[in-house]
Amino acid sequence: MSARNNKPHEIVERALELSRADGCVVIADEHSTANLRWAGNTLTTNGVTRGRSLTVVATVDGKEGTASGVVSRSAVTADDLEPLVRAAEAAARGAGPAEDAQPLVTGVPQAPDFTDAPAETSSAVFADFAPALGEAFARARAGGRELYGFANHELVSTYLGTSTGLRLRHDQPTGTLELNAKSPDRTRSAWAGRSTRDFKDVDPGALDAELAVRLGWAERRVDLPAGRYETLLPPTAVADLLIYQLWSASGRDAAEGRTVFSKPGGGTRVGEKLTDLPLTLRSDPNEPGLESAPFVVAHSSGGDQSVFDNGLPVAPTEWIAGGALKHLTTTRHTAGLTGLPVAPSGGNLILDGGQDRSLDEMVASTGRGLLLTCLWYIREVDPATLLLTGLTRDGVYLVENGQVTGQVNNFRFNESPVDLLGRATEAGRTEKTLPREWSDWFTRAAMPALRVPDFNMSSVSQGV
Repeated sequence: MSARNNKPHEIVERALELSRADGCVVIADEHSTANLRWAGNTLTTNGVTRGRSLTVVATVDGKEGTASGVVSRSAVTADDLEPLVRAAEAAARGAGPAEDAQPLVTGVPQAPDFTDAPAETSSAVFADFAPALGEAFARARAGGRELYGFANHELVSTYLGTSTGLRLRHDQPTGTLELNAKSPDRTRSAWAGRSTRDFKDVDPGALDAELAVRLGWAERRVDLPAGRYETLLPPTAVADLLIYQLWSASGRDAAEGRTVFSKPGGGTRVGEKLTDLPLTLRSDPNEPGLESAPFVVAHSSGGDQSVFDNGLPVAPTEWIAGGALKHLTTTRHTAGLTGLPVAPSGGNLILDGGQDRSLDEMVASTGRGLLLTCLWYIREVDPATLLLTGLTRDGVYLVENGQVTGQVNNFRFNESPVDLLGRATEAGRTEKTLPREWSDWFTRAAMPALRVPDFNMSSVSQGV
């Protein structure tokens, strides 16, 4: 009988029973996805998938320290379980002492739903969304525009068990909607995206109406040179920049003098004021609508995660509070090295500015500036300043006297998100958003729009 037909908690228990290592962590991830794709106002494909992956972490104590071995495989059968566990043990015995070695986490009671069947998604998640999408197709067709895009829903049930007695479970739904509207001659394009847990809070008709307005703005074309412009960054663009900032906020790297968060002369910039705006950047596993795993799930060790921390509780964390840097990401190991508190990176990111102005209201109070749609192809140029480069996409609009007066060419930008926070003069209303660039890896974000008086458009781009 295949392991896929066994209950995931039984697979975890059996793998732990088979272990001969000094310590063992087993993570079973049950995946299910449902998706829709469309082009030219017509649904093209849909599908549902199921799968399981299993990760075994073996730890072996030695005279010089504790070593770890990690093996992950998919489509594991019952007959494959023992070879998988033995492979992890062999990897641990063949490795040197793990730098991040810590005692495995203890003291957490078994989750009451640990033995329950995994949560699964299906095409039923689109029961209300699909008819609304069909209506949006009809309106777009009548309005002379074409809709392209996709909707994807994933449910991952994670079962985590350890030789120290942890038995934890988390169900993570992740939904993304991306919608492109194009003019029939394909010279004009506009994009909108949404993040959702269940597709009950997304309205394709409203998104189509928003995109119709943007295509109308693009009927007038204005060419602008490279330069610094007052720029309104929408929530999706702010999310892409600040997610990269979070990924670059390693406490160890900062303490070793390698990042923008390193203090000249040694130490970190924790406690330093980064912006005069009353901004708070935080992660919270219990944030309504953005819920994420309340414990560490680490399938491998890296700069900001450790397999030894599996099962460690993830607490609400303020990365920036009142405009000042408050925390950097750490594992138990790097916290000990740096003297910083333990702060796992978390599965969501929220920026609060304490304001309630909509993006439309921010446009209305703009004398002359640019309104972006989104960013893409973001790459790091200089880790010491966190200078990033990337491109604008699917609509850059000119704002004059509080009105959008046309679409301008795309640009390449060069900016540091840390520097941008320091120069931003206004933050709008915080709202859930889909980070376009990083949506394959990070979707749970809520951000305000930001006004930057001198955003650096370093060169003109021919992209759309």
